[in-house]
Amino acid sequence: MDAFSDLELENFTTEMDGHVGILRIDRPPANAHDLDMIIELQSAVESIRFDEEVRVVVLASGNEKFFSSGYDIQALQDETGRHIGKASQTSKETIMKMRTTDTLFIAAVDGHCMGGGLEFALACDFRYIGDDDSYNVGVPEVELGLIPGEAGTQLLPRYIGRSKALKMMVTGETLNPQEALDVGLFDEIHPPEEVEEKALEFAHQVAELPNRAVGFDKLAVNEGMELPLWDALAHERELQNQLFETDGAKEGISAFLEKREPDFIAAELGDKEVEDVTADD
Repeated sequence: MDAFSDLELENFTTEMDGHVGILRIDRPPANAHDLDMIIELQSAVESIRFDEEVRVVVLASGNEKFFSSGYDIQALQDETGRHIGKASQTSKETIMKMRTTDTLFIAAVDGHCMGGGLEFALACDFRYIGDDDSYNVGVPEVELGLIPGEAGTQLLPRYIGRSKALKMMVTGETLNPQEALDVGLFDEIHPPEEVEEKALEFAHQVAELPNRAVGFDKLAVNEGMELPLWDALAHERELQNQLFETDGAKEGISAFLEKREPDFIAAELGDKEVEDVTADD
């Protein structure tokens, strides 16, 4: 499998900024997606999942006006219902891979974010957006006689509640960035020219932390919220038990006892020897 930095994609560009991977959507004119683009995103997520050098990912856009306009409407007209159904299912599977990969994804949205584009953003763990009232955010599929079919009907209510999500879906209303922030679709809002920079600042902060612990926090929350409480607590216990054997935990405990700053990146990537302080003499 190719490393993230070695991927050659037609609809995305890839870049490494230290241990932060930047995946930019780049499909002019509106970053609308089709099956080929979804498959490329799936390939990128799988590469990220296995690339130890990538500790956090920022999903951004190479387009000045669009994060993504959603699914390509022309493709909807040209393809059979069976084909579109398979594309929709592939998109759902890709989104779930993002949510179950123990690497944090941060969306940096600087442009219109509609339909499937919003669903891609919702697949991320954190979402930043530019403060520009000209940006539209929404799920307008009802105007085409459709539903948000790339996990939107399930992710949207998990973030903003049943009634607000259902209203957005059935009316097709669009929100400006501040309204989208207020209902809970986004976590932070910044001037448009600073959105990616702010997302990268947070990404670099997270990249310095113990990577397995950060990833297990994500999995404990995303997977645990779908389980009954006692099952979720058992899942949490198993993840915690696994962490005690990791280099990140050994480095963190050693650094605490030695009253020094931990170097989790070096410890986890094998660039320094880590003492197992929990081992028996």
